[in-house]
Amino acid sequence: MTPECAPMANLQALQQDRWREQGAYVVAQSSFYQQLWKGSPPPRDLRDLAELPLSDKAMLRASQAAHPPFGDYLAAADDAPVRLHRTSGTTGQAMNLALSARDCAITEEVGGRCQSSAGLTPAHRVVHCLNYQMWMGGLTDHMTLQATGALVIPFGVGSTELLVRTIQEVGIDAISCTPSYPTVLERVLAEAFPGLAPRDLGLKLGLFGGEPGLDDPAFRARLRDVWGMEARNANYGVSDVFSNFAAECAHDTRLHFMASDVLFPELIDPEYGTPIQIAPGQKGELVLTHLLRDCQPLVRFRTGDIIAIDETGPCRCGRTGFRFRVVGRSDDMVVVRGLNMFPSMVAAVLNEFRALSGDYRISLDAPPPHDRLPVIAEVAEGQEAAHDLADQVAARIKQRLGATAQVTLVPHGTFPLTEGKTKRVIRGYQ
Repeated sequence: MTPECAPMANLQALQQDRWREQGAYVVAQSSFYQQLWKGSPPPRDLRDLAELPLSDKAMLRASQAAHPPFGDYLAAADDAPVRLHRTSGTTGQAMNLALSARDCAITEEVGGRCQSSAGLTPAHRVVHCLNYQMWMGGLTDHMTLQATGALVIPFGVGSTELLVRTIQEVGIDAISCTPSYPTVLERVLAEAFPGLAPRDLGLKLGLFGGEPGLDDPAFRARLRDVWGMEARNANYGVSDVFSNFAAECAHDTRLHFMASDVLFPELIDPEYGTPIQIAPGQKGELVLTHLLRDCQPLVRFRTGDIIAIDETGPCRCGRTGFRFRVVGRSDDMVVVRGLNMFPSMVAAVLNEFRALSGDYRISLDAPPPHDRLPVIAEVAEGQEAAHDLADQVAARIKQRLGATAQVTLVPHGTFPLTEGKTKRVIRGYQ
């Protein structure tokens, strides 16, 4: 039986065994955690893990600045790393990520579970369209796709016209990319391949990750209508911790946690840091601890992702990890008159309007507090916006989300084509 389908009682016993070894390794080898824990040994029982202080991205940045290139949380010997990645830097300073040979192998195995869960099989030919230039989503995700037995085409970003021809020539039927990338492809098809509709390319499976939006049924429905493609959330991860450890299955669009054998999850109140039980209906910030990591082991690391727990029992697919939705990132959250707004919530409203392309930005030109949500929305190609469309959108945002919005409409093509992650919240005052 594979770990993601193992009974939780078995996994909990394995977690305890691995934590005792990993905790001892961290306190002996990691200067970062020796200082954070003030030399005290960590608890042997994972149920007592909340006794330890939390760690976060700001601490890791300071560590790498003081101890380049990997920080003093590098627990392994200097010659242990065999691969270097770098985070995208979308939330600040880019970070250097070191992996040992065992770290790489575990990452690829768990990521392969996720891609398989999302429907990728050895019968597929999948083109991988994420940035290979040091970013974790390039080579590492390529290896997770390959772990399923599928034929993987390492395309990367750019040269979109060549991508279209490659899909046609090779008979590619699956694509791995960000959720916003199909819109880029649509523009290229319209400009460079007149008469060729998206569904003519023959893509049947879309493996997405890296951006919000897949929880919106309208987004998925549009991909089916326009592309003839089944959209799957196949690639949820936190680069500093683990490239890909959650994905959906054919029975449930919610993310399944599939790394219980190597990661220990917690939920906390994002404001106070107090523990929240992982149980249906609970919401909080995801905190992760490595149970099997050589190079940069992290303990009680705040991911910044706010998640909602939906189910903790086994899924029809046989996987036993809890199922959850990502509500948004704490650093993308915009508070409007006491209401917490996330980009994914705005996207869900915009996708209700056929006259809009779905591309948008939340543009903040002043620091908080905010009394309204400034949304810039793009009109769909070939559509003419009604004179009161902005007012309609603002009214729908007020109805659905409770926040007063200031909506500005811009012509189709206003926003630049983005082949990597699209930054939705623009803080012009920083």
